[in-house]
Amino acid sequence: YSFGISDDTLSIYEVFTGENSIEDVIVRKEGLDILPSNIRLSDIELSLHSTDNRTAILKEMLSSYRSKYDFIIIDCPPSKSLLSINALVASEKVIATILLDVLSVQGLNHIIRTVSEIKEVLNNDLTFLGVLAVNVDMRKNISGEVIQFIKENFDVSLFKCYIRTNVKIAEAPSHGESVLKYASTSNGAKDYKSLAVEIIKLNS
Repeated sequence: YSFGISDDTLSIYEVFTGENSIEDVIVRKEGLDILPSNIRLSDIELSLHSTDNRTAILKEMLSSYRSKYDFIIIDCPPSKSLLSINALVASEKVIATILLDVLSVQGLNHIIRTVSEIKEVLNNDLTFLGVLAVNVDMRKNISGEVIQFIKENFDVSLFKCYIRTNVKIAEAPSHGESVLKYASTSNGAKDYKSLAVEIIKLNS
């Protein structure tokens, strides 16, 4: 939706079912190769449970594409669903996004435990790249307090940059564009560019 891709477009659902290849499904926009998803993917969960090596299916699907890209980014919810486990098994590094409030800190606890469990049992190469604070308003005392709490109580790195609260980020999806294209000079675009630079440095 955020890139203006229709729900009727072929998606990763058809790759999981074997109806289409990844190359058939890829949508190219804004310099990215996007492998879309939609609500039908939730139907895959049940069929995966009866499949051999069910936690590594996505890893196998992506294996021949790794050399073609500098980065493959998998966006998934912080859950222990079989699809999310597949994403973590297929990944090398995790970026956890967090709102700077108390409840989000509890969610971070859950993510860290999940990553630790996956690393121990299914993917020894999995590590945390960092925690990214989003929708940040540093004028609020709670923002600084939560950042300090994470630094003192969690064995994970915080990205030096963070994503400030910015209306252009919220508006961009309704135009089917990234904030970089929709409002390239906005604070939101500047923050995501800074994040990209930091990620590249961490991986160099």
